[in-house]
Amino acid sequence: MTIALDGNSLTIGDVHAVADGRERVDLAPAAKARMVRTRAVVERAAAGGQAVYGVTTGFGKLADVAIDPAKLEELQVNLVRSHVSGVGPLLPEREVRAMMLLRANVIAKGFSGARTDLAELLCGMLNAGVYPPVPEQGSAGASGDLAPLAHLALAMIGEGTLFLEGKEVSAAEALRAVGLAPLVLQAKEGITLINGTQAHTAVAALLVHDAAILWETAHLAGAMSLDALLGTPVAFDERIHDARGQEGQQESAALLRELLAASEIRESHREGDPRVQDAYALRCMPQVHGPARDALRWIEGIVSRELNAATDNPLVFENGELLSGGNFHGQSVAMALDFLAIALTNLATISERRIDRLVHPDLNQGLPPFLTENAGLHSGMMMAQVTAASVASECKVLSHPASVDTIPTDGGKEDVVPMAMGAAWKARRVAQNLRHVLAIELLCAAQGLDFRAPLRTGTALRSAHAAVRALVPHLGDDRVLSGDITAIAAAIGEGKFTRARATWP
Repeated sequence: MTIALDGNSLTIGDVHAVADGRERVDLAPAAKARMVRTRAVVERAAAGGQAVYGVTTGFGKLADVAIDPAKLEELQVNLVRSHVSGVGPLLPEREVRAMMLLRANVIAKGFSGARTDLAELLCGMLNAGVYPPVPEQGSAGASGDLAPLAHLALAMIGEGTLFLEGKEVSAAEALRAVGLAPLVLQAKEGITLINGTQAHTAVAALLVHDAAILWETAHLAGAMSLDALLGTPVAFDERIHDARGQEGQQESAALLRELLAASEIRESHREGDPRVQDAYALRCMPQVHGPARDALRWIEGIVSRELNAATDNPLVFENGELLSGGNFHGQSVAMALDFLAIALTNLATISERRIDRLVHPDLNQGLPPFLTENAGLHSGMMMAQVTAASVASECKVLSHPASVDTIPTDGGKEDVVPMAMGAAWKARRVAQNLRHVLAIELLCAAQGLDFRAPLRTGTALRSAHAAVRALVPHLGDDRVLSGDITAIAAAIGEGKFTRARATWP
């Protein structure tokens, strides 16, 4: 299977398939034809001598500086080199691959006025598995992700380095090794490569995919915890949630009802239980998990549209016009990423509260203190809950929005910026934290279900319990828990704790 890029139909699923699954990509024939037509517009403008931003002028604050026609190609190379200014940790390979895919797709859309060579080289690099080192810091998200995209563009002109089979080698050498040739930039092509929202949108697209897995896993972990704590599913009755009418809440309650069906543990305390209702962390799962689903649905829409958005500047139209605007501004996805961090943080904080109830000897409905048979000599899951508390609290700090911040750049020309890359790496960190919190809840809930034997939980939760135990044995005597948490977190990331159906999107 090969994904054909046409600038209009790329999906979040496609991004995941290329970034993680290494699906092959190519340009759609219609996209190539459209690119040829708009490239002709750029070439006429370059030859005509009129002032066109980024084609015959400088950039940003220097947009009023006319460039000698003989130096238009040099202008584009200088732009790329000068903007390679990123710092900090490198973006993971999957995010760089997603960024490369998105940049190829936006060029394929045809509004960039670039030769097909640019998008074809990006496709060739993706198919060959070569990618550049791209630092995650340095973009304000206005005029697009200039610094991250410039690191990619530098490698495409044969400068800098590329990763090839796990080793960092010179870009020229790596391209040659996989049968590709570096670009010789022509008019407008440097700015085409670096102007756009594709770095932070790449992170966002992968996070939307990951968030779908995390949302379902949160229900599985929560359902296991509720059953281990002798909780009641009455609060998930369909009539309660229909009376409110919030879609995410209704979907969450339906999922919990499905997961908790046919539990022997539930039947054992249906009659004679003096508790009328459970604590919020158990009873209000639909009211907390549900809004997260509503948020994720909105975020998915924003990000899905941005995958196929024309974010270059100026935009080139087939009627011969080149229009300068601000589609590169990353506010829409920056706000979506901030909302994503908030939604996932709420899943982390309620999960941590359920963990506390599982280990707390005053709250855990007769389970052993800290889920260990010989409490005192052994500490059991005591520190696992502390870790969950620490990580969940970090999520709260990271949920402060980046997109409300701004600082003038480029001599005041770019005076309102969205800080979209900051929003992206914060949201990624929150997602990572949530994976670890849910891993700890799954470990504790499985331990709690062990202590309810010989009573068994329902069919769906028995399968989840078995999946935990296939990776991590029951905790008897104290042992190092870090590896257990890491193993379950990795399995969560792979979708092993979602239901047996396709996850959205």
